[in-house]
Amino acid sequence: MRKLILASLTISAAASPSPLGGQSVQQRLNRLLDAPPFNRATWNVFAQDDHGRVLFNRNGDRFSVPASNTKLVVAATATVLLPPDFRPRTSVYANGTVTNGVLQGDLILYGRGDPTWSERCYAVDTLAPGGCDSTWTAVDAIAESLRAHGLRRVTGSIVGDGSYFEPTLTHSGWNAFDLNWWYAAPVSGLGFHDNSVDFQITPGAAVDQPPTITWNPSLSLFTFENRARTVPADSSTTIGDNFFRKPGTLDIWAEGTVALGRTPWIESFALPDPNRYAARALEEALQRKGIAVEGGAASTTDSLEYRALRCCGNPLAEYRGRPLPDIIFPILNTSQNWFAEMLLKTVGREVGDTGSWGKGLDIEKRFLIDSVKIDSTAFALEDGSGLSAGNLVTPHAFVQLLTYMYRHPKRAPFLVALPHAQQRGSLQRRFQGTPLEGRVLAKTGSINRVNTLSGYIEKANGRVITFSIQANAHNVPTRQMLAQIDSLVVQLAR
Repeated sequence: MRKLILASLTISAAASPSPLGGQSVQQRLNRLLDAPPFNRATWNVFAQDDHGRVLFNRNGDRFSVPASNTKLVVAATATVLLPPDFRPRTSVYANGTVTNGVLQGDLILYGRGDPTWSERCYAVDTLAPGGCDSTWTAVDAIAESLRAHGLRRVTGSIVGDGSYFEPTLTHSGWNAFDLNWWYAAPVSGLGFHDNSVDFQITPGAAVDQPPTITWNPSLSLFTFENRARTVPADSSTTIGDNFFRKPGTLDIWAEGTVALGRTPWIESFALPDPNRYAARALEEALQRKGIAVEGGAASTTDSLEYRALRCCGNPLAEYRGRPLPDIIFPILNTSQNWFAEMLLKTVGREVGDTGSWGKGLDIEKRFLIDSVKIDSTAFALEDGSGLSAGNLVTPHAFVQLLTYMYRHPKRAPFLVALPHAQQRGSLQRRFQGTPLEGRVLAKTGSINRVNTLSGYIEKANGRVITFSIQANAHNVPTRQMLAQIDSLVVQLAR
C-alpha cells in the first residue's frame, strides 16, 4: 500500500435500493458497474460459489494491476511450501578470538530474513500473551545472551551481514519517490524496525516557527535538518511529502508546512542500509548491557566475506524469530509491504537456492502452475507486495488461488491473517450496517488509480462465495470507490 492511500476510512456499503431487488445477480452487479462515474473505470470481476458455479464474470480472464492483492500470492506460497514450524534464525559470530571476555576482532550479525525485529503486534488478539513485541525485543535478547556467555568487550566493529539475500536492496520497478518511505524500505537479510525511522511531527507554538520533529529509534545514524515552518490553522500541511535524503548519504531533511494546532502524527522514513541499521541497534543494546564496542557499526552484503565463519564456526549466540504465521499476519492483515518482500526472498532462498526477487518469483510461478493449476498466461508478477505497477493477475486466477487455499490442510495461518470485516485490519471499518458484518474475509489493495478486493463471503447458511474485484484506471475518490466495491460484494451475497 502506498503512503498516499488512507487506510482508516469508514465504509458502509448500504443495502441496495429497491430497483435492484428483483434482478438477477448479473443484472444487479452490472447496474452498479455501469453507473457513472464508475463506468469509466476498467472493471475485472470474477466470483464463484463453493461448488465451483460461476456467479459473475466480467473480464474475469483479463489482466488487472492487483496492487496489494499481490500479497495473496506470496502468503499462500509461503504457507504451503515452507515448513509449518519455520522460524528465521539470526546468528552472531566472532571474527577473532575471545579471551577473558574480550573479542579481539569483529562481531558478525548474520541475518536470515527475519522481518519481525520491530514494534508490532502479531497475534489476532492484541491482548494475547506474546502478541506484541517492542522495537528492542530481538536485539536485547541477543545482547543478553552474549553477556550471559561472558562477553564484555569488542575491540572491532559490529558488522551487519545481510548476504543471506542478494545484494540488490530496492526493486527496479518501484517509483523513485516511494523509495524514501517505509512501504518501500530496502530488503536485505537483516532488518530492524521495518528498516525505517519514525519521525513524530508537532506544529510549532506559533505561525512561522519550525515544527517540533523527533524520531524513534534514535541511534545517531543520520543527520537531520528541519527546514519546515508552521502555517495558519486553515492552511495546508505539506511536510508529509517533503522528507528527503541526499543520495549516497544519511543526510535527511524536511521541508514544507505544518498547520497550526494539528494533532501530532508520525511519518516513517526508510533508511538505505538495513544491515548497518541492525548492527547499530545491536551495538546500542550491547552497550546498555555493559558490553563495550570500540569499532562502531558496519555492514556487508558480500556472501564470501564471512563464509568460513558460517560454514565452519560455531555462533556465539543465535536468535530464533517468530513463527511463520506471525510473519504472514502483518502481510495480509495490515498490508505490510516490507514483510511481503522479505518473505518472497526467504521463499527464494529456503525453497530454492537464492534469496532474490527473481528466485522467489520463480518459486511462486511454479506453485501457481503446478499446485494451484493456474494457467501460466493468467499472471505476471514483479514483486511480493504489489507496489510495482507491473504486476498483472486475472481475477479468475485469484479466485482459483483462494479456492485452493480455503481447502488446503495448511490453510489456517492464511485464513486467520486475512482481514475480517469489523475486526482489526484493513477491513475493520468496512461493511458496517450491512448483512455482511463479520462475514467477509478479504485482502484489500490500493495504489494510484487502483482499488481491489479479493477473498471470501462466508454466508449465514454456511455457503462460501469466493470473489475478486479489480478496479483499475479510475478517477473516482478512494472513499467512493471502496463503497462501490463493498456494494458489489453485498449484492454478490444476496
